[in-house]
Amino acid sequence: MTTTVTPSYQLAQFAAGLEFNHIPSPVMRRAEDLFLDWFGSALAGKVGRPVQAIEAIAREMGPMEGRSEVLISRRKTSPLFAAMVNGASSHFIEQDDVHNGSVFHPAAVIFPAVLAVAQDRGCSGKDLMTAAVAGYEAGIRIGEFLGRSHYKIFHTTGTVGTVAAAVAVGRLINLSPEKMLHAIGSAGTQAAGLWEFLKDAANSKQLHTAKAASDGLLAALLAEKGFSGARQILEGSKGMAAGMSDDANPACLTDRLGERWATSETSFKFHASCRHTHPAGDALQQVMKAHDLKADHIAQVITHVHQGAIDVLGPVVNPSTTHQAKFSMGTVLGLLAIHGKAGVREFDQSYRDKEVSEFCDRVSMVLDQEVDSAYPVRWIGKVTVKTTDGRELHGRVDEPKGDPGNTLSRPELEAKAIELAEFAGAATAAEMNASMKDIWAICDQARVSDLLPPWSQEV
Repeated sequence: MTTTVTPSYQLAQFAAGLEFNHIPSPVMRRAEDLFLDWFGSALAGKVGRPVQAIEAIAREMGPMEGRSEVLISRRKTSPLFAAMVNGASSHFIEQDDVHNGSVFHPAAVIFPAVLAVAQDRGCSGKDLMTAAVAGYEAGIRIGEFLGRSHYKIFHTTGTVGTVAAAVAVGRLINLSPEKMLHAIGSAGTQAAGLWEFLKDAANSKQLHTAKAASDGLLAALLAEKGFSGARQILEGSKGMAAGMSDDANPACLTDRLGERWATSETSFKFHASCRHTHPAGDALQQVMKAHDLKADHIAQVITHVHQGAIDVLGPVVNPSTTHQAKFSMGTVLGLLAIHGKAGVREFDQSYRDKEVSEFCDRVSMVLDQEVDSAYPVRWIGKVTVKTTDGRELHGRVDEPKGDPGNTLSRPELEAKAIELAEFAGAATAAEMNASMKDIWAICDQARVSDLLPPWSQEV
């Protein structure tokens, strides 16, 4: 059969042919950083009731033994169910990575899938990390291809994430370009995830990442068995773009493959909240520090935002759960103003506090043309702060904390991972230090081992 060289096929060909020695060393070091950052977020998901529900179903429906690690319980099962639970837990605490231009959280769907298969098949650390980079490079480009209109209705991490996970696993198991194309086709036809859940604090976000990781894995393994998928599920006349976007750009699918390393463009989350709140949060902190303001000095905060922030954060008017509070601009800014931090403990202990709620009522969002035009490539933070003594102050942040130009150092990433693990009771600091040594040396491992030891005591 003659293969037509479509954008989908070019992407499949690149991913299938990616080798460890093709990836520049700084990109691989960044991938290691992203792996550690994911590990901490996945452990923190242990506290989530939706995650626990998905783990319960996995225990009931999946095998009780295997070689793939379920991080929150440290039990073993099949790759499919390990990827499902780890995918669910990765996206609960709102501290996992994000790529600005695609508005996509790659780690939450890629690492659960490739880790599960790598542990099951005894793959090397180089194989694991090469596959992860393949998933990042493909997934980010697919998110950019689907455009801003897609994100307005669809949770990109659920939709694009399914395909990214399939590509990553496909590379790990050495699919040919033709079979990789079929894996993409089977993943794309399963891709789903809608934002409606935010209105009523439903648990769907964890289902999105659980299914994206496990369905992408399934798509790749089916392709390995000769199962065929649509050859143009991305750009075809009845494909993802046709049904899920009105501004898709097929050129994004092949944008400088092998030259532009989108993995290195990925940002870390500093605050434990929706990334759309971070730019304004950083800008508010800038103003407060510059003018030595306390929360009770502030009468009003106007956040100047892009339309995507209004679409995602706007429906959350009166947050009723900790997770929903992370999608409330006012709550996030209230925690930052009052406690100086919007971390996991601040949300867990203080989001319902009277002074936080009162500050929340003083925060508003307005569409800003400059900010909106720069988005999603740049996430600019702008605020106007009106003080109780009548001053009007302005703050601006062009690169929020965690962006590539304002990134987290390895010591900061380590501290973040330990805090997340300890917060959830998922691992001790000593266990995390041992795991982090293994992660920093992952590319030297001949066979990917467990990230955590069996439970020796309740932690």
